[in-house]
This record gives sequence, structure tokens and C-alpha cells, in this order.
Amino acid sequence: MKKKEKNAYGLKKLKKAMKKEQDAKRFEHTIGVEYTAAALAMRYDCDIRKAQAAGLLHDCAKCLTDEKRLSICEKNGIPITEAERRSPFLLHAKVGAYLAKEKYGITNQDILNAIQNHTTGRRGMSLLEKIIFVADYIEPGRKQAPNLAEIRKLAFVNLDSALLTILEDTLTYLKASGSEIDPTTEKTWRYYHERSSKNLQEE
Repeated sequence: MKKKEKNAYGLKKLKKAMKKEQDAKRFEHTIGVEYTAAALAMRYDCDIRKAQAAGLLHDCAKCLTDEKRLSICEKNGIPITEAERRSPFLLHAKVGAYLAKEKYGITNQDILNAIQNHTTGRRGMSLLEKIIFVADYIEPGRKQAPNLAEIRKLAFVNLDSALLTILEDTLTYLKASGSEIDPTTEKTWRYYHERSSKNLQEE
């Protein structure tokens, strides 16, 4: 029998670790994202276990203090933008990807990217990255987001359209509330907005 890799976490272990690390509300959200990511993975023919692992770990750094997130970045050479230094809670995705690799034994780059980009997105996202980004927004425990019922339906019909709608609604909300906006979110929206407009013109 092949010796199990050191730090190779199965889904049960990841779930147990997150239950220990997160408060009850955050853990409930995590399970919701895992469930939704698995459903979207089935719909779009993506690896289900990868989707579950990314869903379970996407907020693994969410319950750390701002000081701890900054410290992890500084000690490990993880770049910090001006927006992130002003609002260190924005770092939870970057730090989460780091912890997923170093603490939870995840070596698959697509999973790590999905964790790192689940709040801002990025240009040219993979299918798994899109699934985690959308699952984080539409999971069953979410109640406050605008257009939620419509986006939940759209997510299972056209993933890119759901992604773009979420980006638009997120930017509208952040601007209206005067919250810190990560420039990457705006770049991601611009990229997918231009792609969507181009596709419409070609039809």
C-alpha cells in the first residue's frame, strides 16, 4: 500500500479542521460554500473533490486577526497592496491560499488560486475559480445580497453571467457604503464586462 503523503488532507479532515478553527457562523458559511461549489462542479463538469476542498478552505484565514494576517504576509514575502494595508481583512484570501498550502497540505495550484481569488476574482479565471467565487456569494446561508434569487438561478444557467452580475452588485454596494474597494475587483469586472460586450456584438 502506498504511503500516504505527509499533510495530505482528505475532505473529512479539512472539515474537522475548519470546525475547530472557525466560529459557528463562519463554519456554517464554509459548509454552505462547499455544498454549493460541489453542485456547480456537477453542473459544469468540474472536479467535485477539488471544488469541495477549495470551498472548505476558502475562508480558512477569515477568523485570524488583522495583525496576524499582516504578520503572515510580512514574514513570508506575500505582497500587500495599499488597499490591503489600510483594510487588512482584504488579505484573508491571500493568507488563506498560503495556509491551504503550508498548513493543510494543498499542492494543487488551481485550488490555491480559487482560494486566493475568491473575493476579487481576476482576469482569465479558471472554471474552478469561477465556481468558488460564485458559490461564496450564493450559498444557502446568504440572505442580504441584492438580486440573490436571480443570481442563484443564473449561476446554473450561465456561470460567466452570474460572475459578472456579482461583480457589478459588489462594486455598487461597496461604492454606496463607502467601503474599501480592492482595485483587482474593478479590473476583474472590466475584463469580464468587455468580454461580455464583445460576445454580444459577435452574435
